[in-house]
Amino acid sequence: MTVEIESLEQEPGVAVYSSLTEAQLRNRLEPERGVFIAESPKVIAMALDAGYEAVSLLCERRHITGDAAPIIARLPEGVPVYTGERSLLSRLTGYTLTRGVLCAMRRRPLPGVEQVCRGARRLVVIHGVCDTTNVGAIFRGAAALGFDGVLLSRDACDPLNRRAARVSMGTVFAVPWTWLDGGLERLRALGITTLAMALHREALTLDDPRLLELPRLAIVMGTEGDGLPQEVIDAADHVVTIPMARGVDSLNVAAATAVACWQLRPRPAT
Repeated sequence: MTVEIESLEQEPGVAVYSSLTEAQLRNRLEPERGVFIAESPKVIAMALDAGYEAVSLLCERRHITGDAAPIIARLPEGVPVYTGERSLLSRLTGYTLTRGVLCAMRRRPLPGVEQVCRGARRLVVIHGVCDTTNVGAIFRGAAALGFDGVLLSRDACDPLNRRAARVSMGTVFAVPWTWLDGGLERLRALGITTLAMALHREALTLDDPRLLELPRLAIVMGTEGDGLPQEVIDAADHVVTIPMARGVDSLNVAAATAVACWQLRPRPAT
């Protein structure tokens, strides 16, 4: 069902793209009724592949028979496709649409921590990282390097944030994830060794061969400015640091996660 938008006097259905905040989209009181915005055909396709339900589509008119056509063909009958000129849609949303396509999708109940950890050998814990680009890049690296899941503290960025999901190239829909309540002690109780990535005089270096012997582990990543809080470092089983050269003391958190994921990636049993 195609609905033409010709002015900023909006159709009620486009409010999700223009006037709702991230908190309103998430609907904290009833998360199962919340929505998120997926951006770009590739990301939308991955969300559909993962079973997420489309509520509506917003795309430039020229993409109806172009980049958006395969997505539109997958939508159930009755899902509205809002369309208009590029300049009008940019004024409506407040930004230029990537590849000209947005999709409002229904959130789903998240798995529990135990479910994400069940059978997992390698996990990433994102603690307090609220930059959308970094969170998206962390998911992409974790997915590419064979990690089994991601856990996030409640003050971290929502992985289904529009920009985070786009930067992740849709891997937020492919990698199991959930919010971690109860701290790192909860992972220890599940038999997972936690590695706090931080600068510390007594830290193990990332290339320490003993780390590769750990059957199940979670690397814990903090913010770039302040790093991990001391209480999180104290709660971890080990503190680990990446050896640096030329006086550099740290890497961007997404780059550091990728390095750690590569070094500690799951390897075939020998």
